[in-house]
Amino acid sequence: MKLLFLTTVTMMAFAANSVLNRAAVGTGDMDALSFGVVRLVAGAVALAALVVWQNRGFAFGGAGRGVAVAGLLIYIFGFSLAYRGLDAGLGALILFGVVQMTMFGGAIAAREAVPTARWLGAGLALAGLVWLLTPGDGAAISVTHAGAMALAGFGWGLYSLQGRKEVDATQATAMNFIFAAPVAVVVFVLLSAESTITGAGLALAIVSGVITSGAGYALWYAILPDLGASRAAVAQLTVPVIAMAGGMVFLSEPLTMRFVGAAVLVIGGVLVSMRKS
Repeated sequence: MKLLFLTTVTMMAFAANSVLNRAAVGTGDMDALSFGVVRLVAGAVALAALVVWQNRGFAFGGAGRGVAVAGLLIYIFGFSLAYRGLDAGLGALILFGVVQMTMFGGAIAAREAVPTARWLGAGLALAGLVWLLTPGDGAAISVTHAGAMALAGFGWGLYSLQGRKEVDATQATAMNFIFAAPVAVVVFVLLSAESTITGAGLALAIVSGVITSGAGYALWYAILPDLGASRAAVAQLTVPVIAMAGGMVFLSEPLTMRFVGAAVLVIGGVLVSMRKS
């Protein structure tokens, strides 16, 4: 039950990231590159302070650190850029669909046992997500933005797969952010012709960096060894459902029977996959 509770809290943090990003970038309060940079820098500062306060020390982490940092950068920038041209539902479907494929592929490559129940749970959850998020109006999809989100999904999959090998989740997350932040600043300087930053956008980016990313990702690294790659992949399929539910609560979006039915499928599939085999 503890693992299920911690996984739920982590998925809520991930969903909040989507809402915060959309609230800042989608409304024009902040451009995508600026949001990604502030998110990383704020997370790096907060996590570094936490590591110092707890006397954990700093460790480079070898080649594995490079993989995690690359995955984090690909995810952060792909995620922010994609939401300039995708609605939240379709973006989430692309992101977590690719994450699931990447992490299941990693589980198979590492010869992790993937029992039949887990395959069944993954199928149910993905089917519910597709039902919930498939566009009904036949609107054209931006290939560029969809590609950016698919790349973000691959990056997050790599970041999560590396997390299974970390011993100290807080220290590892801090080092990932500390190494990624300067690279993000350089990318911003080289690629950003002009930036848009309002007080509201800056506040949203800082909250995303410190709380829902920094603390959320540290918790994710802490529970990944117990989850394993395949269960972790399926668990993340709840994030779009949680995000849409948040929109209904905080943005007065309508509750539909389609949402209820799809949510039952997704949550049911995840619960099947979370069972110990």
